[in-house]
Amino acid sequence: MIKASAVIYPGTFDPLTNGHTDIIARAANLFDRVVVAVAANSSKAPLFTHAERIALARESLRSLPQVEVIGFDQLLITLAQQLSIRVILRGLRVVSDFEYEFQLATMNRHVAPLIETMFLTPSEKHMFISSTLVREIAKYHGDVSAFVDPRVVIALQQKFNTLPHSPELSDGT
Repeated sequence: MIKASAVIYPGTFDPLTNGHTDIIARAANLFDRVVVAVAANSSKAPLFTHAERIALARESLRSLPQVEVIGFDQLLITLAQQLSIRVILRGLRVVSDFEYEFQLATMNRHVAPLIETMFLTPSEKHMFISSTLVREIAKYHGDVSAFVDPRVVIALQQKFNTLPHSPELSDGT
């Protein structure tokens, strides 16, 4: 049996959250190489473009040298095979995630029996964070700084035109 030295962690990452980062950092302790694969996934109508999501993930993860961020727009199994990666990493936050993830893992095993799926849960302090909730909070001018990298906070503020106004730039009205 050949042991895996690399893992691929796919997702839309719209945006990458501290929960994602927690899973990636923990995977980096288990594998020599972690490929974060940002899915184009236009069917989800993401807030950030594919290029923006890739750039934000690269910026947010740059302190982890064995982590590589790439974009993809194909079957995950095909990408894993092209990269010679035999382990797919998936995150589970809540019990409701399990049914969908189990179905994906089973389908992937039928398509590519040599590729395994591994599940990790985020640390308890990140368990409740989801990209959907982060976008919703940011949309209504809420503070998301506890849930995402500072660069993602700025990107969200730019998307929703909610960058804080500097007092010295205020016209006094």
